[in-house]
Amino acid sequence: MITVCLLRRHLTAYLTCQQPYLTVDMRAKASDIKITQYLNKNAGDAESTLNVLNVLEELLSSGTDRRIHYMISQGGSESLLNALVKNGSRFIPNYTILLPILYLVAKVGHKDCGIGKKAEEAGAILLILNLLKNNIQHARRAEACLLVIQVFATSVSTAKLIASNQGLDIIYNLIPNYTTKNLQTIKASINAFAALLSSVDNISSAVSKGYVSGLLLLYEEWHSKDTKHSAIDILQALLNCFHKIVRSAVGRDTFVSQGGIRLLYHTTQTCSLNICQGLLVESSVQLMRWCLPKTPLPLRSDQSVYCFPLPRRHHLLDVVASDDTSGEIAGDKMEKDYQEAQSKDYDDDLETDLKKLCLRPPLDRPKDLLPQYSRLCPELSHDFLEQLELSSQGRSPSSSSSDDETEKCNNLSLHSFRRGEKSAVFSKTENGTSGQTKSAASLFKAKDFYSHTGILNSSAEVGTKARETRKEAKSGLTNDQQNNKSEGNGKSYNSTMIDSLIDIHGVDIPYHEPRTYHAAATKTKSVPGFTTLAFPDFWGQVPSPENEPMAPRKLNIQRQKVLEDIQRFLKTDTINKVVFDLEDDSLQFPPDKPDSLRFFSSFECGNLRKAIQVRRYEYDLILNADANCSQHTQWFYFEVSNMVPDVPYRFNIINCEKSNSQFNYGMQPVLYSVQDALNGKPQWLRTGTEICYFRNYFCPVRGSQKTTFYTLTFTITFKYKEDVCYLAYHYPYTYSALRAHLNLLHRSVASSKVFFRQQIICPTLSGNSCPVVTITACPPSKCDKDLHQLGKRPCIVLTSRVHPGESNASWVMKGTLEFLCSNDPIAQALRETFVFKIIPMLNPDGVINGMNRCDLSREDLNRQWCKPDPILCPTIYHTKGFLYYLNSIGRAPLVEKSRSATARIVVWKELGVLRSYTMESTYNGFDQGIYKGLQINTRELEEMGMKFCHSLLSLTIDTKALYGKSLINHMNLGQNILDHKSHNSFEDDEPPCVEEIEYSTESPGLKGDDLELDINRCMANIDAEGSTKRQMSGEIGGYYQTFTTVKSPTPSPDNAGVH
Repeated sequence: MITVCLLRRHLTAYLTCQQPYLTVDMRAKASDIKITQYLNKNAGDAESTLNVLNVLEELLSSGTDRRIHYMISQGGSESLLNALVKNGSRFIPNYTILLPILYLVAKVGHKDCGIGKKAEEAGAILLILNLLKNNIQHARRAEACLLVIQVFATSVSTAKLIASNQGLDIIYNLIPNYTTKNLQTIKASINAFAALLSSVDNISSAVSKGYVSGLLLLYEEWHSKDTKHSAIDILQALLNCFHKIVRSAVGRDTFVSQGGIRLLYHTTQTCSLNICQGLLVESSVQLMRWCLPKTPLPLRSDQSVYCFPLPRRHHLLDVVASDDTSGEIAGDKMEKDYQEAQSKDYDDDLETDLKKLCLRPPLDRPKDLLPQYSRLCPELSHDFLEQLELSSQGRSPSSSSSDDETEKCNNLSLHSFRRGEKSAVFSKTENGTSGQTKSAASLFKAKDFYSHTGILNSSAEVGTKARETRKEAKSGLTNDQQNNKSEGNGKSYNSTMIDSLIDIHGVDIPYHEPRTYHAAATKTKSVPGFTTLAFPDFWGQVPSPENEPMAPRKLNIQRQKVLEDIQRFLKTDTINKVVFDLEDDSLQFPPDKPDSLRFFSSFECGNLRKAIQVRRYEYDLILNADANCSQHTQWFYFEVSNMVPDVPYRFNIINCEKSNSQFNYGMQPVLYSVQDALNGKPQWLRTGTEICYFRNYFCPVRGSQKTTFYTLTFTITFKYKEDVCYLAYHYPYTYSALRAHLNLLHRSVASSKVFFRQQIICPTLSGNSCPVVTITACPPSKCDKDLHQLGKRPCIVLTSRVHPGESNASWVMKGTLEFLCSNDPIAQALRETFVFKIIPMLNPDGVINGMNRCDLSREDLNRQWCKPDPILCPTIYHTKGFLYYLNSIGRAPLVEKSRSATARIVVWKELGVLRSYTMESTYNGFDQGIYKGLQINTRELEEMGMKFCHSLLSLTIDTKALYGKSLINHMNLGQNILDHKSHNSFEDDEPPCVEEIEYSTESPGLKGDDLELDINRCMANIDAEGSTKRQMSGEIGGYYQTFTTVKSPTPSPDNAGVH
């Protein structure tokens, strides 16, 4: 017999004398190994074995997991398993010894990833099943066996072995109907059953034996009878079983067919809001989300409604459009290849990859093609002085007449901003007098600007005429042909209407004029041939006087919305009526119906493909994919009308693609009210409540079932009856707005001081022009010195809006353009120092057609900089060529603009431009500074553009010497205005959301430590129930020790184990 004190004394002496260099922790690890040796050596001595187990439990409980892992590495698991087999194989096992061994096996095996295989080799699998069968009536012993089985079942092969020896049946039969006794043992039974379901074969076996329906009945009974909430752990364990079952398709189908979703939905409705039941609800919701059957989007095809015939790719598009089976298969293969290409990892950062830092690559085109870009440097041309003289006289230089597009606004016509309907709407009233016109204009209401009606006529005839006009547009007439055909004698009348409208309701908006916008829009070419102008784009907008705060997130709002979607799946109160479809003309001009909203999106930048009324005040919205492809759905912009005021409407955009969104962090959509605009407040306002963004159960029509979509849901309460409103992802900025803005800027600059030249770098695929603007200071005189200084000014090249959905970039660029053209002293200094080459919109076609990521070639243009195709990616090809040209003439630009094919990397690597940057801005708001907690507005975006210009002063050799102290003080940026070192660490733009955006089969209520807590609880109970404890104190070797001697008790019927 050996006491605990002597055992510790022996080991301490061994460690002190033989291995004095060991640390205390290392000595403890060595003690573990010696104890396992004692365990094997004294297996026949009950008292010595109990002492060894007591010391081992103490050592493992007082240290960290590192001690357990070290013991495992030295064969500790095998020693414990051998002890289990030796003691458990006896004819009458001594459970006083066996229970501690079982708990230690569970405690150590829980940390040993190979415990299942080791248990099989030691012969412990069948032994533990026999022990369980022999102790079904002994709760403490059965619980210990179940904990060990739960540990062994972490190995799939071991779980199969246990199930093949009737383990699944034995444990299932241990789960009783509702009771208040032996709850811990019942919980251990359910958790062990769940552990065995780690094998798909075991799940199939459980399904075939009807165990799924049995577990559902048990869950229903326990949930209904547990009025005191004392069996939360049992319910959570049953949910864990369901989570394991639905991992397989057969288990999931059985769970759904047996009414699992309906049962969980109804039980969640009866749960109170206490924390314990909140875990049940969350686990149930996650389980239901996983089990909802994948539902294809209610579309005819995943392909975008907009199809543009690409050069050299006609055969590909024919395959996509083919209706025969072979065509569908080929189209699916092509789409799969495309999606795989799009999903490649583009995050290679060449700045940190030494293998890719090689010599500068050669030009991607012949050098003799570069001189064509000399026309984009008018400040270097031989007739520059002549151009300056013509500009000062208000005339456009003849040399650039092909580049500049003069906008004539006085003879333009407009009805309800549907260009193709002019003659249809006003043919009956063209003889009206101006007095009648003014009187009618004074009665303008918001509903008159609904896209499907005329300003003064809301009869059904207008809708018919509009549909006929749309058919004409589809027959092949271009926008200009439609304009010429429809203008006729109505020009004067409509011009008068516009004048009256502006006189009565107009608001002075800087750098915006509705007539100029309309003139620019008439020349904009879109794929579907838009014949409508959105009212906000035509009328303009001013920033709201105050920034809206970030929207507070309602507690458990995502759970609430998911439960509403599950209720829809159960088909309790759904309408499911299509009220708008971009592919169905009859649904684009629906008759007035008081029970549904009206939608429209066939205008520049608009994106809404389909609207489905789900409930009386709830709508599912489906976005249109980027043209010529079936991906990149995130941007939205559409019109809504026929609303009932003061009623909350829920909108669900169900095919978003981003895995997370700023809408989960306080961002709101933006809304523009025509009624507010006519009342003198033309503003885009942040709006919406109950906003959340989460993964849904929809899938593509024909694409991969693994493709996931996300729902953006928000609720809006409209203020006015018969209003017309516009909703958008972010503040829209159209291509026509850019062209109109550039024309107005050109008129506003002082030609004697500012050289402002708008040119066309190239046409886009659909024939729209891609503008490039040159801004610099005019030389103070015509002497050679001043002209020489002009030619030596370094270039700064700015580009923007390569991704059409990033409208915030255009607002920043707008602020930059306006500042550089202003009379601000800093702007004047910058113009005198630099020549600015600005390409404000690299992807006009994408912007015009309401796309999110790509252009008409269905390529992400910001991934095409390495080898841009001159035909399919003309704007990138010619922008890169222009940069090549500047570099070839010794004017390598300072590009302020990380991936291997993006602009920043290519410009840095191939052109040697050291200052090549990407500046990004948020859609949402601010987390620091004076705007902290507020959402961003167009005012702040434009201010960013202005502040960016301020930062360019640091690019000069000696800013303070060049501009003087007075100019620096004028910037009013503080003492360290030229210190660009950030003192803020990078933070993820989208940190983890407070609610789980994704869904999984893991039960949220279960954690990896739950099993360990159960084991520790059982071991603590044994310590507390020891039959004999006697503490003795003595001084040994200069140390005071406390130890315990244990006397082996006589076995009792419910021998729970005694230390």
